[in-house]
Amino acid sequence: MKKNCWEFKNCGRQPGGAKSKELGICPVTVYSQLQGAHGGTNAGRACWVIAGSLCGGKIQGTYAQKLRNCWNCEFMNMVKKEEEPTEYGFSATRLGMEKTIEKERFRTAIPSPQGKPSQPEKPR
Repeated sequence: MKKNCWEFKNCGRQPGGAKSKELGICPVTVYSQLQGAHGGTNAGRACWVIAGSLCGGKIQGTYAQKLRNCWNCEFMNMVKKEEEPTEYGFSATRLGMEKTIEKERFRTAIPSPQGKPSQPEKPR
């Protein structure tokens, strides 16, 4: 099973985590728009694109402000190494991940109750 950032870093900021009351719930743990990105839960394997995550004991800023630190992050580099050889590869941007998620959803359309593949809704 692929680890999410909060499992790798043991930050305790996931819902119900040891530090969630003290430090708040990390937005990465609940950002459902990136569910499945790089095989993670919510944005758990895409934390570098989410503002407000806690890295190195400090709340990080916007994507542009934090990306330089993220390129030096052991977790991000592990995800990159794991995902580069896969069908969709690695993406350092939210747009790239959203496009990959959409392709995967379309490719693996969930069968309808009548046994026919249903077509996923196109994003608006």
